[in-house]
Amino acid sequence: MKKFDDPEICVDEVLAKVGKEIRLAAPLAAGKANHLLNAFYDRAKGDPEMSLTIYTALSLERPKGKSELEKRFLEPMVERVFGNYPDLHYELDRVANELPDNVRVIEFYFPAGKYKNNSQAQRDYISSNYTHVARDVLGRGVNVLVQQVAWSEDTGEERVSLSCNPDVMLDLMQVLGGRSDVAFVAQTNGELPYMFGDADLEASAFDFIVHNPELDYRIFGPPKMSISDTDYMIGLYASTLIRDGGELQVGIGSLGDSIVYGLRMRQEDNEKYLRVLNEFCILERCGGPISESGDLGLFDEGLFAASEMVVDGFMYLYEAGIIKRKVYDDLHLQRLLGSGEITEKVTPEMLRLLADNKAIHLHLGESDFDYLVKFGVFKKGLTYQQGSILTEDGTRLSASLVDNESFDALCEHCLGTELDNGAVIHGGFFLGPEAFYQWLRDMPEMERRLINMRSVTRINQLYGHETLDRLQRRYARFVNTGMMVTLSGAVVSDGLENGTVISGVGGQYNFVSMAHALPDGRSIIQVRSTRGHGDSLESSVVWNYGHITIPRHLRDIVITEYGIADLRGKTDEEVVQELLNISDSRFQNELADKAKAEGKLAPDYEIPGRYRNNTPESYSVPLAKLKEEGMFPLFPFGTDLTEEEIILGGALRRLKGKMDTGLHAVTTVANAVAHGEDDSDVAPYLRRMGLDKPDGFKETLYQRLLSAELRNDPRVSKG
Repeated sequence: MKKFDDPEICVDEVLAKVGKEIRLAAPLAAGKANHLLNAFYDRAKGDPEMSLTIYTALSLERPKGKSELEKRFLEPMVERVFGNYPDLHYELDRVANELPDNVRVIEFYFPAGKYKNNSQAQRDYISSNYTHVARDVLGRGVNVLVQQVAWSEDTGEERVSLSCNPDVMLDLMQVLGGRSDVAFVAQTNGELPYMFGDADLEASAFDFIVHNPELDYRIFGPPKMSISDTDYMIGLYASTLIRDGGELQVGIGSLGDSIVYGLRMRQEDNEKYLRVLNEFCILERCGGPISESGDLGLFDEGLFAASEMVVDGFMYLYEAGIIKRKVYDDLHLQRLLGSGEITEKVTPEMLRLLADNKAIHLHLGESDFDYLVKFGVFKKGLTYQQGSILTEDGTRLSASLVDNESFDALCEHCLGTELDNGAVIHGGFFLGPEAFYQWLRDMPEMERRLINMRSVTRINQLYGHETLDRLQRRYARFVNTGMMVTLSGAVVSDGLENGTVISGVGGQYNFVSMAHALPDGRSIIQVRSTRGHGDSLESSVVWNYGHITIPRHLRDIVITEYGIADLRGKTDEEVVQELLNISDSRFQNELADKAKAEGKLAPDYEIPGRYRNNTPESYSVPLAKLKEEGMFPLFPFGTDLTEEEIILGGALRRLKGKMDTGLHAVTTVANAVAHGEDDSDVAPYLRRMGLDKPDGFKETLYQRLLSAELRNDPRVSKG
């Protein structure tokens, strides 16, 4: 392993090792070593004889804004939130359609919607399950792997942690490690939390490491978004399906946050939670799925989380005492815990049961001893020596469980107090706001070790470790998001019927399939019932669609803001009926008529009356009353935005919506000219946007437009 201060020198060494045809793999999202990647890209950009292909996903850049108003809004906030995060040079050029001919960027997952209109990115997309990414990258002959890592010399040994992204790198290392024609390259970053578990490696696992604290930079941290009324309702329904003692997988964004909010209310004020459910008649509307698969009580045993993405929502669930169920990577312990024969408290009976179940031999060998110490059955500080165990005070004990005297002596001098090396979270990668990273950095090491960052093949599938996973993942709930659902139960999550890729498959298919493979597992797909607004409003429940992500034969549970549709084991007609019940009532008749015309719904079928009032008002009005009591706030878990920015952001979104339509745009401009003059009530917001003293006609028009829109917000009071 060679260490460097300068990424440029590191690139020289890599080129000397593998040549000028670079097929480079980098992890998705925050795990990219940006300075190194920029050095490789800039070198290729300046050398036409060099060929560079980058295989990755989720290339993140600081938000820029398209219009002048968006840029004025974003620039101060971005500087504050993202700090010295260096943009990826290849990403800036790709967005501008300026990649040189000798550089290609191939990705398997996009930031949602970012490359909808980028032809080159669309052509260079690989549709791949997350668990197949390593295989697909290997198939394309990758010869350079570049990763950002955390660094440690605390034990006197140079070690690195794959930290936020062991997801694919561990699988690639297993296949490519030691090959002379492949370069493993890392850049350290002191801002990365040092994570343990499978992510903790000897530094020598990499051939070249750029270790220069002066290059440390802020980890990409998307700010928290607000939770809409629609999303709150979807999360509230989903919270009723999570079983105590079970497992949870959930994604990022406001829909994931809404589930976390519901679960915390359920745990911290169960009486209030049940009252809220009653307010929306949730048990009346969805009592069947909740009674069969759900749970409304406290989390006494708690949840275990296993998610390809560890989101900051897990931080709030851990702090609330919801994520607390430990699992152990040992079949014997996990079986005994699952059957209730043992608890995490170490007892003499636990030692007997481990021997009875052949986890250890009656005459303890060194491997038996190491096993018992690893999991805390034996305490640390003991030494194994040729069939004996030495205690810290020098007492020598027979390492035998056969006779009572030896057994009792071992129990008296060697037993620990609690099982060790368990985990409450297994994750493949993590991404979240800066507060989440700080929480991980500040966590005592003992608690941070409860989060095992590991390969995505250990998280997203059962293959290779199925028996253990089945024990760990009881009552598994895999919660994911879709864009549309067809009346046959197929789900559209990653693309459009014309072939346009919106995001990617990621791990969604894996988790849905796993839910069907586990006897008590459930797949939960969250779908907002409508998309668009105004004249462009459409139902997200559709008759059919020319592209699907999850096929109809894997249909399970679908949730909209209007309820829970349990589709598992249902006939096609029953599936149609279930989905009509959670559709927006403005589209129900049209959908029902289509199903009847195609012979999938009886001609005389009528949607039950209690589902005929599925309108936004049916939940927004009760929510407004609950908000007056302090429930369901806009930002329940805080935000990096200031109060002014929250109000400005809303005004800019509304203004953009009006300006996107011809007649509304004309009306909006006319209203702004008449009523949008500067005044004290909007002065602070105009100063934030640099429009308090407009220069010229364009800035004056921006000022008038924004002032008029701000006055539509009741939070903006007149002076």
